[in-house]
Amino acid sequence: MLTRKQHELLMFIHERIKETGVSPSFDEMKEALDLASKSGIHRLITALEERGFLRRLPHRARALEVVKLPQEATASAPPKGRQAFRPHLVDPSEAPAPAVANDTRELSVLGKIAAGTPIEAIQQERDRLHVPESMLGAGEHFVLEVQGDSMINAGILDGDYVVIRRADSANSGEIVVALVMGEEATLKRLRRKGASIALEAANPAYETRIFGPDQVAVQGRLVGLIRRYH
Repeated sequence: MLTRKQHELLMFIHERIKETGVSPSFDEMKEALDLASKSGIHRLITALEERGFLRRLPHRARALEVVKLPQEATASAPPKGRQAFRPHLVDPSEAPAPAVANDTRELSVLGKIAAGTPIEAIQQERDRLHVPESMLGAGEHFVLEVQGDSMINAGILDGDYVVIRRADSANSGEIVVALVMGEEATLKRLRRKGASIALEAANPAYETRIFGPDQVAVQGRLVGLIRRYH
């Protein structure tokens, strides 16, 4: 059973895709449902996904597919030109949230990254996470969950999610995802010392590790941080 707002959004998306071949923008959905912010739209879309009515198309911004419609969709539609009476009920899960300045992009969470002793190389996609567009900019991005405390003095804590822009090079002093010896991935500050590369922790309990230039491959640069409070 869908809430009124969930039903309205699903039918709006369905009609728009029928008319134009593409799903509506978040601004259009917010205006159509008279919501205060796009955060409410995100919650509604997630609820419709969980109930099997909507599916997000991967690697495409704001691309939605209607999987099914509620059985009462056509039977309950009011005659054209008449607006059916509906009492105004407030669903707590759909209450207005603080406005967000930008849309979000859905990124792959590729596993855990060590901020401490390096762990196994980056894994395959295990989850997806919505990240504000304002954090990203151009390029390809992915997300990793931090494990360990070697970067705490840089404000990166165990359990945080780091947003990484794919890159195969970095400037000295940047925080990077580095693949060590082709086997272990770690999150560290990169320093160039002559022909050598130093991977520097932001915690005095950990030593700086020095490698030859052919022993470290940069896989990406840190561009953002997401922290969940439980």
